Amino acid sequence: MRVLYLCLLAPLLLTACAELGADSGGNASPPDGMARPEARPDNAEAPPAGANTVEEFDTTTAEERAAATARPAGGAKLGRSVATLGNPADPGFWLETPLVDAVAPGRVVSVATGKSVQVELRPIDAAAGAGSRISLPALRLLGVGLAGLHEVDVFRQ
Repeated sequence: MRVLYLCLLAPLLLTACAELGADSGGNASPPDGMARPEARPDNAEAPPAGANTVEEFDTTTAEERAAATARPAGGAKLGRSVATLGNPADPGFWLETPLVDAVAPGRVVSVATGKSVQVELRPIDAAAGAGSRISLPALRLLGVGLAGLHEVDVFRQ
């Protein structure tokens, strides 16, 4: 008899839970002053659908690589982060990091090699010491391996 009551009561409880979630504000727009996602420009070429090698995933041109390694003057040091390879299918030079709260131009310097690359700094929702994800082309220009964890100094331009 108890099993019958539980079977009849369970759908009612689940329906009540669904109703409570309707007013939770999950679809509400963020308050003023809060960072909002912005569309990224589509000027970078995406890798081909059947890409398998590093060269196939790295769609940057020689001119783009030269521009990314040109050393700009100044910039505020945001801190040091441990970076690992991000999504290799996401083209361009970028660093997803908790050190910024909005998309900004920046630069990363490899602690191991001393090489520098200009990147787009992209915010991620994580604690400041959580680490970062870096693009495949940026890792290649830093002269570090694609696997592993790499210390980088992060600068905002």
